[in-house]
Amino acid sequence: MFRYVTRAAVVAGSVAGLLWVAASPGTATSGQERQFVVLYAQGGSAEAAHAAIAAAGGTVISENAAIGVATVTTKSDSFQAAAGASAAIQGVARSTVIGRAPQDVAAIGKVSVKLDPAQADLQGASAGNEKADKKQEPLAGLQWDMQQIGATADGSQRYQQGTGVRVGIIDTGVDGTHPDIAHNFDKALSRNFTTDIPVDANGATVDGPCEHPSCVDPVDEDDNGHGTHVASEIASPVNKLGIAGIAPKATIVNLRAGQDSGYFFLQPTVDALTYAGDHGIDVVNMSFYVDPWLFNCADNPADSPEAQAEQRTVVTAMQRALDYAYNHGVTLVAAAGNGATDYTKTIVDSSSPDFAGVPGEAPYSRTIPASCTSMPSEGNHVLSVTSTGITKRKAYYSDYGNGYADLSAPGGDVYDTADNKRDITKAILAAYPKHLAEERGQLNPDGTPNTPSVVRSCDKQVCGYYQYLQGTSMASPHAAGVAALAVSRLGVSDLVNGGKMASPAAVEQALRSTATDTPCPTPAAFTYTRQVQQPDGSFVTVTSTQTCEGTPTNNGFFGDGIINATKVARGH
Repeated sequence: MFRYVTRAAVVAGSVAGLLWVAASPGTATSGQERQFVVLYAQGGSAEAAHAAIAAAGGTVISENAAIGVATVTTKSDSFQAAAGASAAIQGVARSTVIGRAPQDVAAIGKVSVKLDPAQADLQGASAGNEKADKKQEPLAGLQWDMQQIGATADGSQRYQQGTGVRVGIIDTGVDGTHPDIAHNFDKALSRNFTTDIPVDANGATVDGPCEHPSCVDPVDEDDNGHGTHVASEIASPVNKLGIAGIAPKATIVNLRAGQDSGYFFLQPTVDALTYAGDHGIDVVNMSFYVDPWLFNCADNPADSPEAQAEQRTVVTAMQRALDYAYNHGVTLVAAAGNGATDYTKTIVDSSSPDFAGVPGEAPYSRTIPASCTSMPSEGNHVLSVTSTGITKRKAYYSDYGNGYADLSAPGGDVYDTADNKRDITKAILAAYPKHLAEERGQLNPDGTPNTPSVVRSCDKQVCGYYQYLQGTSMASPHAAGVAALAVSRLGVSDLVNGGKMASPAAVEQALRSTATDTPCPTPAAFTYTRQVQQPDGSFVTVTSTQTCEGTPTNNGFFGDGIINATKVARGH
């Protein structure tokens, strides 16, 4: 089924200037304006596509000329069929959500979101109070994740810290004013490719009221918190405040493609990828997963022809954008997903579509063969990263699959404990926008946190806030940060954009060849046990069994192994 959303933002960079195309006078119209994403035929001319769009009654409001994708508005009832019949057009779909970043459970309030299963377990534990060594950052003692991969003052920081490397954060935004991000944040190069969406077609809150008259947030703002956490993991500086990221001297570039609510739409996402390729971004992190179709199927019999066309269009457009970025020197890193699902097996998905693009739209059950595609994690050239807990086991929520998982990295597992009960300090700690902590009632009047999921660190008059999150969304930026270290070590001078540049293939090889081999558990059918606390204080035992397939050096739980920042930084 198709989606109806508000008009996409038109921004500078890889998005071409507006092209206004008059509707054909012979086109029947209903009077209701709708929006589509149109994919031009591979190898065809843009002029032919423009003519086909006009003949079908459409108006182009934004265009990505680099890969042949345009957002089109129309009042024609037959636009999809008419445009799709043209040889100049490869695909037409309602402008649609293609992904979502997981949302912290505490974020309910301004926006209405579906909680990611990995984030639903982050309340009710008590935070630790460990102190770091004096040569480390103040909260380094809480960063078990950095210790697991050797991204420490005594480890990778002795060899490389990401100097001259630009990392693009394709996410919900980045709080560029956060005191543990600001020093490394490039506001001038950052872009916001989105426009806030107050409500969906059913009238349910999506992003909520716009904070700015244009409904376009500034490039240094994050009203979700997810993107800021990701950016901090990668490149929080060494500044005697809070934490250090994996590449503490890398440059953070906000390439916002996610809504405040965490949804990702097709046009902003492909625009972010091609912008990265055109502006010297070395690594991009993509901690979002595809929906409203969790899996995109070319011809699933449970889907209508329109829904099938939509999913084919999403996959093809995304792959074009991924190819473009990769061929322009961008290393692509993505989260594997948080559904505890083996992507190489046939499964049943009852969650899609989960964004109401038209009134009354609701999810339905589909059988999903392994041939269906999750984007971007199953895209060509993309490193798909699974998540580990503090004991180096695969996290209970992490998706997996032999041939799907490329690498693994710490993403947190609050049940990776001796008694199988939640401990929030087993999640990942990283930067948190102060205004969100205030809006969500997580701070006392004196500014101290009133919840164990939030930590404060102060240096003289400056305080930074940090939150615990878990998910493959946290694992992926660990790999992206290590990729930045690889670019720093392997790279040559970028004479066009400044800084360094390195072949994505060489960066991938550096990560794979140094990863710590991690075999499947014994037995390979591993049973996760969680003691889940109930409202009355009692505990219910929840179990799930997930089977690891593969060899000790490459398997479905860990891919080629757990990333090793120290080995990458020093060159083995």
